[in-house]
Amino acid sequence: MVINMSPNTPPFAASLAALGWNGTPEQRDPLDRPSYVGPVSFAQLPWVEDVAEIRRRKADIAIIGAPFDDAVTHRPGTRFGPRAIREAQYQTGTLHSLQVGVEPFTALTAIDAGDAQVYPGRLEHGHGAIYRKVREVAETGAIPIVLGGDHSITWPNATAIAEMRWPQRIGILHFDAHADASIDGYGSLHSHGSPMRRLIESGAVLGKNFVQVGLRGYFPDNETLGWMREHGMRSHFMTEIEERGSEAVIATAIAEALDGPDAIWISLDIDVVDPGLAPGTGTPEPGGMTSRELLEAVRRICLELPIVGIDVVEVAPPFDSADITAILANRVVLEALSAIAKRRNGTTYSATQNLLDR
Repeated sequence: MVINMSPNTPPFAASLAALGWNGTPEQRDPLDRPSYVGPVSFAQLPWVEDVAEIRRRKADIAIIGAPFDDAVTHRPGTRFGPRAIREAQYQTGTLHSLQVGVEPFTALTAIDAGDAQVYPGRLEHGHGAIYRKVREVAETGAIPIVLGGDHSITWPNATAIAEMRWPQRIGILHFDAHADASIDGYGSLHSHGSPMRRLIESGAVLGKNFVQVGLRGYFPDNETLGWMREHGMRSHFMTEIEERGSEAVIATAIAEALDGPDAIWISLDIDVVDPGLAPGTGTPEPGGMTSRELLEAVRRICLELPIVGIDVVEVAPPFDSADITAILANRVVLEALSAIAKRRNGTTYSATQNLLDR
């Protein structure tokens, strides 16, 4: 090939042409790029903060970040959780769930709605910003999936949904090592150890509509347990899971969750998992669920229950190892979305079905 060289043409122009570097760029799906390229959003979903645009797109799912940890009582760092969860994904392009046999982002219209505008050191302001963000997104018809952040954010999260759906009642299916029903945290009513109590006291969620899974360790005390009992909360401790098995306990929790509420909010503290498998959290408690047990539980719940929202909280990247906690949190969200998509398309789910069988 002969290239006519002008005086302004560098001598290496011919090699550029041979390499094809200066040719027409390849046209590819913008989502089909490595996970480490481009802006950070969950699963490289479109970043859409404008509420009118979310409504125009008729989004089924909206990811929301709540980078907030001003209410922690032990190790801080969960303010970095939303970004870490978003980044903890190596698959790109079309995702296909081998667990339930669906492509969640083909079956569902999903967007990343960005973060609530929270600022460090402004606890009450932060809760207000999270409440408003969840409420305005949910009002578009999208299911909010909130990435925390410490567990105090469940108070504004669930309050926003309970208010929007009133007088219909929501229930909360709560995975955690801790009950989070303390009267306060060192005098603060906004503590990450108190959101379930605040929700019950306010009337946003009835005590009998709380189902907890995974409690263990050395708290709460008898006084708090008595308050939980008085308000009808239902809790499944790790000792019960050890004795009956995770599958049986989750089946009971699903049945209890359907006893009264019209829809369910899932609140998932990553410390429900054993810290050997999820070390990146602020209040680790040994002896928890396995990653497999948790993913299976989330899948079954989202297949069987009407879900109005989810928060995944207490991922603290400064204490993580090889990002395994953030990766697990990311997969919890993907598992939930895949199951929601499967439930919506109405096809039968079988855990033993081999996807190669037709």
